[in-house]
Order: sequence, then C-alpha cells, then structure tokens
Amino acid sequence: MKTGIHRIYIAALVLILVAVTFWLGYRGYSYYGTSMEERFYHDDYQLLKPNGFLGHGLGIFGSLSMILGVSLYMLRKRVRVFQRLGLIRHWLEFHIFLCVLGPVLVLFHTSFKVGGLVAVSFWSMVAVVLSGVAGRYIYIRIPRTIEGRELSLVEIRNLKNDLNESLSATHGLDRESLKDIVEATEKYFHTRKGIRLTRKFIRKRGVRRRERRRIIRLVRREISLNRRIDRLQLMQNLFRYWHVAHLPFALIMLVIMLVHVLVSIVFGYTWVF
Repeated sequence: MKTGIHRIYIAALVLILVAVTFWLGYRGYSYYGTSMEERFYHDDYQLLKPNGFLGHGLGIFGSLSMILGVSLYMLRKRVRVFQRLGLIRHWLEFHIFLCVLGPVLVLFHTSFKVGGLVAVSFWSMVAVVLSGVAGRYIYIRIPRTIEGRELSLVEIRNLKNDLNESLSATHGLDRESLKDIVEATEKYFHTRKGIRLTRKFIRKRGVRRRERRRIIRLVRREISLNRRIDRLQLMQNLFRYWHVAHLPFALIMLVIMLVHVLVSIVFGYTWVF
C-alpha cells in the first residue's frame, strides 16, 4: 500500500470511528442523560434500552466487531496461508480499529450501566483497550522490516553502517565533518540539539542547501536508530510482559461475553433473528 493510500486508509478508519461515536452520543444524548429511574418513561426507552432494537443491535455488532478483529489478526499472524495477504502492520491497524469500535458499540449497548458478571467482562474489555494502546506504543518502538518482522540488534547496526557510508560517499563529506556529525548524533540524546549542531557543521563547510536537507534527513534517522538501539532490550522485554497482561483480560472478556450471549438467547432475547 502506497503512503498516500495508507494515509487515506487510516483517515477513513478514524473518521468512521469518530462519526459512529458522535452519532450514537448525539442520538441518545437525551436518553443517556436521564436518570436510571426515569428512563422507563423516556420516548427512546424501547429503542435504546440494552434489549431494545438499537441497543441490542449495538451489543451484537460490537461483539462481532471484537471477535472479527481478533480472529482476522490472529489468522494473518499465525496461519501460513494468510501470511502473504498484505503487511502485518496494516492488519494490526485494522485489528485496532475493530477492537476500538466494538467496545464503543458495547458501551452504548449497556446504556452506561453495568453490573453483575457482565461488569467483569466490561471492565476486562476496558483493560484490553487500554493495554492495547500501551502495546501499540511499545510495538512501534521496536524496529521492524516493511513486512513487520522484528529486526535484530545486528540488523539495526548494519543500517547504521550503511548510513555512515552514505554520508561520506554520496554527499562527499570529508572525514572531519563526518566525525563531527556522527559524534553529534551519538552524544546528544535530544534530537533538536543534535540537528542544530549538524546544521552548524555543514553550513561552516559550505554544503549547498539542497544537500543540507538530505543530510539532515539522514541524521534524523541516525539519531532515531541510536535511540532505538539504546531502548531495544527494554522495549522487547516490555512487549513480552505486555502479552502476559493483555491476553488474560482478552480471554476473560471473550468467555464472559459468550456466556452473556448464551444466557440472552436462552431467555429469548434474540433481536430480529
């Protein structure tokens, strides 16, 4: 997927999520703002109550959204037949979209009132969403190939070596300039300071403006790689611990959700089916 198309894809997912949340909030604002005791007399009670036409539908589509989001991502990640279908990070983004949309729909399905065993599933769902945000933060900080495979420390260091060669060969920098730039990227943790010093070095040596921009882009990447190398071990450990926290909550949520669905069907709450 090209960069432009990918941006449209992400924008479309965000737009759908925002639009659905806004519409549900706008449509049910009056009902959800009414106290629990008075909701029975509200005009939208039959429509928006958890077993009402819209309220029940939100619960069904919210649950299906989460099940679909988890299933598709796991199939793409674990089953060899599906591993050639698109990049894993695009599937991860779709997984995040469905697994955020689902809880939003379920939240409106509950009418903002949870209790009993379902409350355990609901708060597990909240924990899964929050831990998913944390997992995404850690995931993007571990360097990967374009296919989504995690890069080893050696592979990241090789990228650095190529970059150093590019600075000296492609841009024709002398050894002293290269040394100053490399020291700036290694010495200063803060990107702005490293970039500022690099600009100063290459201006002094009369490098043309166009070339300066290219060098700055390479130096930004160099600083980013240095940071990632420094934090690689920490991020890899955090990602392992994150799985330990994320999966149990997801399993608890799914099991109780299935129990809730079965009990609803047994008691005759079958929506339009």
